[in-house]
Parts: sequence; structure tokens; C-alpha cells
Amino acid sequence: MLRPKKTITLLSGVRIVHGHHKDENIDPTISRVHIVYLGHSHGQDPLVTTSLHVKLLSNVFSSQEEAEEAMVYSYKHGFSGFAAMLNSTQATTLASFDGVISVFRSKMLKLHTTRSWDFMGLNFGSQQRIPLQLDHGDDIVVGILDSGIWPESGSFREEPGMPPVPHSWRGMCVKGEKFDPNRACNRKLVGARYYINGFEREYGPLNTTGEAEYRSPRDRIGHGTHTASTAVGSAATNASYFGLGRGTARGGAPRARLAVYKVCWFKNLEGKCNEADIMAAFDDALGDGVHVISASLGSPPPLMPFYEMSTEIGAFHAAQVGVAVVFSAGNDGPEPSMVQNVSPWSICVAAAAIDRTFPTRIILGNNLSIMRALNYFMMGNLFFSFSLFLSFTYMDRRMTCFLILLSSLRSCNIDKWNNNLAKGKIVLCFASIGNIDSTFAALSVLLAAKASGIIFVDSVTKQSATDDYLPSVKVDLHQGTQILYYIRSSQDPTVRILPSRTSIGRSPAPSVAYFSSRGPNSVAPNILKPDITAPGVNILASWSPKSSPTLLPYDRRSVDWNFNSGTSMSCPHISGIVALVRSVHPGWSPAMIKSALMTTAYMSDTSADGILAGGTLKATDAFDIGAGHVNPLKALDPGLVYDMEPRDYVIFLCSLGYTQMQIRNMLLPSPSIDTSCSGKDSDLELNYPAITVSDLCSTITIKRTLRNVGQQHAVYFARVSSPPGVHTIVWPKLLIFSWHKEKMPYYVTITPLKRSQGRYDFGEIVWYDGDHRVRTPLIVHVNNTMDGESSALQGPQVA
Repeated sequence: MLRPKKTITLLSGVRIVHGHHKDENIDPTISRVHIVYLGHSHGQDPLVTTSLHVKLLSNVFSSQEEAEEAMVYSYKHGFSGFAAMLNSTQATTLASFDGVISVFRSKMLKLHTTRSWDFMGLNFGSQQRIPLQLDHGDDIVVGILDSGIWPESGSFREEPGMPPVPHSWRGMCVKGEKFDPNRACNRKLVGARYYINGFEREYGPLNTTGEAEYRSPRDRIGHGTHTASTAVGSAATNASYFGLGRGTARGGAPRARLAVYKVCWFKNLEGKCNEADIMAAFDDALGDGVHVISASLGSPPPLMPFYEMSTEIGAFHAAQVGVAVVFSAGNDGPEPSMVQNVSPWSICVAAAAIDRTFPTRIILGNNLSIMRALNYFMMGNLFFSFSLFLSFTYMDRRMTCFLILLSSLRSCNIDKWNNNLAKGKIVLCFASIGNIDSTFAALSVLLAAKASGIIFVDSVTKQSATDDYLPSVKVDLHQGTQILYYIRSSQDPTVRILPSRTSIGRSPAPSVAYFSSRGPNSVAPNILKPDITAPGVNILASWSPKSSPTLLPYDRRSVDWNFNSGTSMSCPHISGIVALVRSVHPGWSPAMIKSALMTTAYMSDTSADGILAGGTLKATDAFDIGAGHVNPLKALDPGLVYDMEPRDYVIFLCSLGYTQMQIRNMLLPSPSIDTSCSGKDSDLELNYPAITVSDLCSTITIKRTLRNVGQQHAVYFARVSSPPGVHTIVWPKLLIFSWHKEKMPYYVTITPLKRSQGRYDFGEIVWYDGDHRVRTPLIVHVNNTMDGESSALQGPQVA
């Protein structure tokens, strides 16, 4: 029997007991879903593992029968642990047993809500005889943890000539409501499961009335269908959103196989994902034999320790068996330190806009023309599907005429409108007046006021592209002010709004989306997050026709394709690219694949200028964009990569305060792995494809090791761009690789030249062989001024 152990004291000094702060007010009699994490399964028979879980759980119940009834899941494939209904006292008791790494409440996580592949160079019209996307990938299975799948979509049909499912695949398609595996699954959609136990223990029985949800892998929300088709969707011609963005929609790896794990359920107009269900999906996915896992979900800071987050536990065990895990960064930008999914063993993806825009022309009654040429759209043809009011008149099939109601001197709040003041009119709304800070909030008011549409004015850095159901156009403050001046000067103000059109290549791109969550990393500041950036704005992909494009309850439209924006959309872009890289290089580890993506990423837009950081008026830095915007073709031939061995993870976990026993239980059993901690371990020693020093007080030296995956004999030269205020030396400056020297270390010495506190500076180290350019971001926070007093500086001082 396991013996009680002491509670863990983290480096932060906060004592944690089964996932709660010690001073948290918890009713000890109420049972909630908790996750008990035990580490690696160590290759035990799954039935034996489950039996041991029940035996352990029985220690806090009066009988084995009660323990079995309390059990929600037994995790027994990719790792060991279980989810169970526990009260506070039971959870605390279980946390005290030897062999138990952590016990924590199962939280609810949220989802992070065509042209993009051409924009990144993966197009079907290239000069290649067989495009890259159609020549690789059918040996790879990508697992999508999301809201399920709409299997009838053209994105999930079998590609012509698709070979049989790989023999390594051990998964299944399970039957459920409105989901027949014999009809839904094929050589493309090879697996489909659903996980609802944790959700129902939290919210009660699932509401399936009137197809409000499906107790099956079928997607009610549309989000899972969208992300799956973005990652690995088959080529589907004539896709569009009411005529916008028309073309062939496809995933990054259209020949790759798809396995769907439904962990998110439609509740209160959004996707709710219980951690107990997420852990079960990770466990099955690793047992099924997926090669890549894509999960566009998370929880905003404050972030828990890695051993108390379902996603990080699942990703850690996936990395150990060679499965790459890709997460979204979150949609809480542009404020700093809001990035989610920050472990070094997974890929964290920020979102960017591409070069496709949907300009909408506004013509005022005084013939002043305003063009919205950014990524914000209004479907002009949708105007004709509404019963708009008496002020609505048809000019012709290409334009529409409305009266404008001056509302800019009152806030767009429901209590400010009365009678029929806004009925049948277009309303000009300023986000800077009142407490309305989004188009959605204003639209909710104007729908109640029976307005016909809205011109919404906000800072250009805060704009986002959406279909707002009610006809809407978004303009910046300068344009909104021009419209306001016109209204004031006219007794009968009118406006013509032409339908939006699709425009490609007219705007500099990419630019980081304002909503994309930024670094620095709030759990491990010396690990750069996000890692990489990919398209995530106005992504056209498959959708569930049972969900309206807006998910709003009064929106009755049905679509097969939908535009969506968020890091949820950028995450599957990277997942599709990872599938291609894995197919081309089957022997590469997840760390090598991530390195290939990061070191070949770029930092300039199509106008050869620095990539703009949305939400600001400045160029991006590494906390906005990670190592840069992904370049799929370059990532297939990176020249050099940073790999990570199990010992790298040991040192990293030691630096966070994990005990040797915890680490040993988490790792695959191997006598060759040193799991000891020296007491001086630093996460700066992790062989990561970026160097981040979050607390530079004096000169330090950091080691990195590069592995040659290009030509057998290669010579690389170093070029260093030091961050402002520091002096950086790389030694050696020349790396010579040969058949017997595949790996080479180098050392980076960083010396502060200034007094500073609270400021990050950015530079880079580039290794170049005449063909490959291997770029490593260098981020330094000089911190040598405390309470107005500076520590001794080495080197020349700069005022």
C-alpha cells in the first residue's frame, strides 16, 4: 500500500494541496471531479493499472464499490492516473500518498476561438510535378482534441488514391447519436471518440433536446470541424462564405489521416472542455497511435504548475513517445504575459493575418468615400435576406441606401434607447463613449432597438474580423470622426454601403492579430512563448451546418463553410505543417520538428518591413510572434536543429522544484537516464531553439547544442545581433560538421552594459552556411537596479 507523504512546497512559496491554495474556502463535504496524476504507466497491462487505481481510490472510501462508483476515468495507456469524484478531505488524503505526483480539481477549459496555405507557399499551382502537400502525409495520423466532427463535409472525404490506413493505427470510430461509424469513417477519418463523463459530473446530463448537442463525436458547435479541416482537410473546390473567399479549401496535410477526440461541448453559447475528459482523450490518443496532437483550447493565467494541468501532463507524455503536440496561445492579447500552454515540450502558436482582405466601400451623401481595406468584412448580399425597415431602399443590386441615426453623442447602451429612435436606421457607434467595447455588445443593444445596421468606430489596433449577424461595418477613429462631422452638417444624412469583395495581395502581411496572447511566459520566464506564429485571422474552413456562423441564438443561418479568427485557427495550421515535416522526416523527435519550425521562421512582411504587432503601432518582438512566422518549405530543410534529450527535461523539472521521485515517476523507465537534481539546475540549460534570460544581473554563459540534419559535411558561421544594452559573444564562431561530428555545442556569453529594470531587449544569433539560415531569438532582461541602487556592472556603462 502507498504511504502518506508530505505536501509539496513550490519555489514560489505557495503551498498547494490537491490543486487548491491552502487558504481557499472549500466545503470539505462537496464532491467534485479531481484528477489524480501518478506519472508514467511504465508499460503495465491496462487492466492491471485500472485495478491499482481502484485500490488506491478505495483508501478514501468505505468500500471498493463506492470507489468504483466515484471513478470517472482510469488513465492507463499514455500515462497513469485517474479522475474521480472527491471531496476536499479525500483529495488531500490521496495527495499525501507516496507515488502520487499531484491531485487537482478538474477545471473547465475553453476553445480558442483556403488562402492561408497559398500565402505560406504550399500551393497546388506550383511548378512541382506533384505538390508537396499531395506527395506526403498519408502515413501520419493527426489527433484533434476539440468539439467533434461533421463527417459529411467535403473536407473529410478520401483523397483519390489514398492507401489503406497505416498498420500502426490502433484507434476506433465509436457509435453515437447521429453518428454511424460505417458511414462517417473512412480512410481519411480513421478515428472518432467522445468524452463526456467529466462534463456531465460538472453540469449534469447533456441537453440533446432538438439537437442542442449530440452524444457522439458529431460536432454541434462547428469549431472542431473547422480546426480539423484546417489541419488535414481534403481539397474541396468552390468553398466560400456567401461568395467571399471563394476557392479550393484544404488542410496543410490533405493526405494525412484524421482522428477526432470530442472533449468540448456546447454550453451557454460556447465550448466547455473538462480537464478529466481532456486527460482521457490524451490517454487514448497515445494508445491509439497518433503522430500529432492538435488542441486549440486552454485556460488563461494564473497558470498552475505543469503537473496540475491536464494539457501539459498529456503533452509531456506525448513528447516522450515521439508525438508532437501543438497548442493555441490564447486570445487574451495584446497585454503581456497572457500566453497559455507554455511548457517547453509542446508547440505554442500565435495568430497572424494573411494578405487576403475584404474591403467595403462606404459612400456618404456628400460623396465622401471611405474604404475599409483591412481584414474586416460585411457580406453585402446578406442585406437582401433581412426585412430591413422603411428607411431601406434599393439603389441597385450592387449598393444599398440607409438613413444614418446620429448616436455618437450617446453610448450604445440599452438604457439609452427608447421607443423607435433607432428603428430602421444605421447607427454610428463609438467604442470610446460609454462602456460598450465590442461590436457584439453594441449589436445586442441595437437588435433590441430594431436598428438596421451599425457603423462601429474603434481604434484600428483593436479591430477584428467577424460576421456580426446584423449588417455592420467597422471603421477607425479618423474615419468615424469624418462620418460624425458629415452627420452634424447634414439635415438628411444618408450613406451607401457597397457589398464587400475579396482582395488578395493588396495589404502588407503577415501581421500579428491584436487578440493573440503575448509572452513572456508566466510559469517559466526563461522559456520563450509563444514559439511560432501562423495564419489565424479570417480563416475559411468547414463548419457544422447545425450551427449558425455566429453561434448567436437568433442567427438561423446555416453554412457549410465559415470564416473564423483566433489562435484556434493558427494552431491547426502548425499541426498540418508538423504532419508534413514528420512524414518527410519520420525519425525526427518533436523537439527537432519544433526547432525546424522556429529557426526557419521569418520576421518581415510582404513589403520587406518588420511584421506589425496588432494591438499596437509597432513592429513585433519575440513575445508577440515567438521565433517568427512559420515558413513550411524552409522548415523541411532547416540545416541545423536543436534536439532535447530526457536529461534536458530532468534539468528543467529540477529547476522548477520537482523532486527526484516525482521526475522518476514521470519519465519512461530507463537506467541510462540520470534523474538526479544538483540543486543548482537552471532552465537556461534547456537546449531550446531560443535563448531567453529573464533576470540578467551579471555576466553569464549559456550552452546550446546544434545537430546537423543537412549535408553531411557543412561549415556554419555565426552572426550575432546583441540586444541593446548587452554585449554578446558566441564561441566558437565557426561550426564544422562531418560524418563523425553530427552534433556541435556552442557557448553564448552575455554581459550587461547598462543599468536597467523592467525592460526586455531583443536580438538574435544566426548560423549561416551559404544556403541555410538558422536563426535563434535572443531575449534579455537586464535586471541590475534594485530600489534605486545598481549592482556592480561589468564592461562599459551606458547612461
